[in-house]
Amino acid sequence: MEFSPPLKHATLIRRYKRFLADVLTPEGETLTIHCANTGAMTGCATPGDTVWYSTSDNPKRKYPNSWELTQTQDGHWICVNTLRANDLVFQAIEKDLIPELSGYEKISREVGYGKEKSRIDLLLESKQKVNCYIEVKSVTLLQGNNGYFPDAVTIRGQKHLRELSLITQQGQRAVLCFAVLHSGISQVMTAKHIDHNYAFLLEQACDLGVEVICYGASMTENRMVLSHKLPFVSMG
Repeated sequence: MEFSPPLKHATLIRRYKRFLADVLTPEGETLTIHCANTGAMTGCATPGDTVWYSTSDNPKRKYPNSWELTQTQDGHWICVNTLRANDLVFQAIEKDLIPELSGYEKISREVGYGKEKSRIDLLLESKQKVNCYIEVKSVTLLQGNNGYFPDAVTIRGQKHLRELSLITQQGQRAVLCFAVLHSGISQVMTAKHIDHNYAFLLEQACDLGVEVICYGASMTENRMVLSHKLPFVSMG
């Protein structure tokens, strides 16, 4: 994924109202930019960090600038725009960068499915294989060297796990794909200490055949790409 036009940088002043952040440009101007991340963003929004933002040419947008990346004072890169995770996984599958998801003929996005009227992030289809339903989750919470998901209680995420579990019971393939968008994370774990119900449902889903794969991203202010597989460590 190339950032075009190139991202601009500024210093984070504060994030507030979940969807907004104030930043200070190198020219000394204070800008209010949009933040697409509705999560807690723990460790991803420390005042003084470098923010890399994109600019939209849509004249209808009240806030034309969007927060894409954080470059922390510790030197880590974090993609805080959770909308990018699906794009990264989609592109990686198209370029055959994820061996576990190769060999399919068709890839579709946002397909309706399930008893709870969900929409699957990605659906892979092939005449030679059963369908593969892929739910993509962005991982940015770093504690120690571990990445944790979720970073807040997620009722929506719990629903997705129930839907994926039903898919496997119907004889189809279900995959939970963690797109790890924090350069400091070396392995992924379930945040049982944050959302006990999600951890329980994920353990149950794995027992029913739902697969979990984790891929980390290489990030700069110019581009992002899923580049390396990371281990998923079950809490048991």
